[in-house]
Amino acid sequence: MGPGTHILSRGRPDHLLFLRAVGTVNRSVLLTAAVLLLVSACGQPDHPPDGYGGTVILISTDGAHPSYLERVATPALDRLAAEGASAPGGMIPVFPTKTFPNHYTIVTGLYPVSHGIVGNSMYDPELGRRFSIGDRSAVEDPAWWLGEPIWATAERQGVRAATYFWVGSESPFSGIRPSYWHRYDGSVPNADRVDGALDWLDLPADERPRFISLYFSHVDGAGHRAGPDAAIVDSAMVEMETLMDQLLTGLGDRGILDEVNIIWVSDHGMADLDTKRFIFLDDYIDLDDVFLVETGANLAINAKPGTLDAVFSALDGAHPELTVWKKEDVPERFHFGLDRAGSHRITDLVGMVSDGWFLRASREGFNPSRDPGGTHGYDNQLASMRAVFAARGPYFRPGSTLAPFESVHLYTLMAHILGVEPAANDGDLDVFAPVLISR
Repeated sequence: MGPGTHILSRGRPDHLLFLRAVGTVNRSVLLTAAVLLLVSACGQPDHPPDGYGGTVILISTDGAHPSYLERVATPALDRLAAEGASAPGGMIPVFPTKTFPNHYTIVTGLYPVSHGIVGNSMYDPELGRRFSIGDRSAVEDPAWWLGEPIWATAERQGVRAATYFWVGSESPFSGIRPSYWHRYDGSVPNADRVDGALDWLDLPADERPRFISLYFSHVDGAGHRAGPDAAIVDSAMVEMETLMDQLLTGLGDRGILDEVNIIWVSDHGMADLDTKRFIFLDDYIDLDDVFLVETGANLAINAKPGTLDAVFSALDGAHPELTVWKKEDVPERFHFGLDRAGSHRITDLVGMVSDGWFLRASREGFNPSRDPGGTHGYDNQLASMRAVFAARGPYFRPGSTLAPFESVHLYTLMAHILGVEPAANDGDLDVFAPVLISR
């Protein structure tokens, strides 16, 4: 598997142990058992143990906006939509439209307040600890991850899974890890990641994963550096096109292209920034009165004891492009319910700025002559925050389309294809009825 690959073993599947156990009983009992197994299988999706049916390859191109596909030639990416399903108007991310909350929503089918990853940066008062995406000890700590990811759902039910990077995959969930996984290393060439996925598909049937994830950050990185309209974003999409062509060609060379289900998504879009559209918190409040958890396109603040009402009053209506709520007043459409597993991680004050605006703590280190590039984290209903969705494979109707839908529904789709019982989630498989082939 190569350096950095982690391989977990698992015992013989339950149905094989059952058949071995009945080997000494009389012929009539054995025949009855076989009939019962056949009847049970008839109600399940078609994925024979020695084939590739029911295999899912989930691919994320971080920060890819649907409009990017219109700017460069992308025949391999376009092929997914032409030969399968797509959402021409984009997919709706969850709020905040940040990388970690959205990637974990995709694989758990839960809103952030339920799966626990309520931001790229968080504070948990019960743990007494902060979380940031660059803190490996936090990223690998199971205490932060409250929702069951699809790879744990699969492994728990005897289906092998593999992750070539995905948010949450470096931490076990209830002691369960993917059979194969890599600790995140952004220096691994993108083409090597695709080769790694193809290598997993070359494994013997009893070792082969039926869920595989791939993650690419280069489009998001280009958008942050130069903004969504920059030439380097187009170049990054050309690279993504090459990677998809590499995958499709590899599947075709193996004769399994039409057996495998590919789901291509992004986590959010990208908005262009301008230094004339910056807001500075210390123009309105004393920063010594608060603990800043997250700033940028969205705002997460905990107030020091006795200061909450004063801080809220100072920020509420302070700037026409800034909206702030007390956590109990966050609109329902953001799904920040205070009765969910991760609600204690929601800060005292929650806010966001208008599309293309940016919130800083102060002017310290601010350079108005520097191009600020692009960012995300805004209202998830904004067109600029839309994500991509396309899927191809035996479960998807060629040329079918969906109206914009929330990414929270993807977990149920993957569970359906894998033939596993989903954990409790906020999604709805019926969303995909227009594009699914009944199996």
